[in-house]
Amino acid sequence: MATGTRERPPGIAPRSIRLPGIVLGVGLGGFVDGILLHQLLQWHHMLTGTNDDRIGVKYYSPNTVSGLEMNTVWDGVFHAVCWLAVLLGLGILYSRVTHHRRRVWTSRVLWGWVLSGWGLFNIVEGLLDHQILGIHHVHGGPHRIWWDMGFLLLGVVLLVVGHLVRRGGKPFAPEADEPPTGSGQRV
Repeated sequence: MATGTRERPPGIAPRSIRLPGIVLGVGLGGFVDGILLHQLLQWHHMLTGTNDDRIGVKYYSPNTVSGLEMNTVWDGVFHAVCWLAVLLGLGILYSRVTHHRRRVWTSRVLWGWVLSGWGLFNIVEGLLDHQILGIHHVHGGPHRIWWDMGFLLLGVVLLVVGHLVRRGGKPFAPEADEPPTGSGQRV
């Protein structure tokens, strides 16, 4: 057939944008956390809760030069992992979408998956670092459990909003032809 699209063998689904969307969301969500909470608000750093952690990491006070230096190093490691997640997500997306890339970037489906990835980041990071390991908390002090729970709740809200955004979008098949001009459809 000369339709301009690659034909798929029966039973082979088009490659999804779910994985790259989630990986991008994890990386971007980590950047929001690191830039907003670690750097701008300075509520915590990677190792600021280690005076009562559950794994025996030495405490590095953010109120001393040496403590802040160690926390800055670990914040940098955290940002490097976020950067790698964004690069990986972009790489996977690029490999899966060979035509009509603009349609992908304007797709509610992709942005729904990105929001879901950000929500997954909050839930995993909130449970692992804040609750299980205790290496830091969203905001220290006597009410820190409420800040931590708010962080987890934000993760759940992001998952729900991501699902709703995806549900409102049109399915995207990377190899599909562009919709006719003037049809008003965006996928």
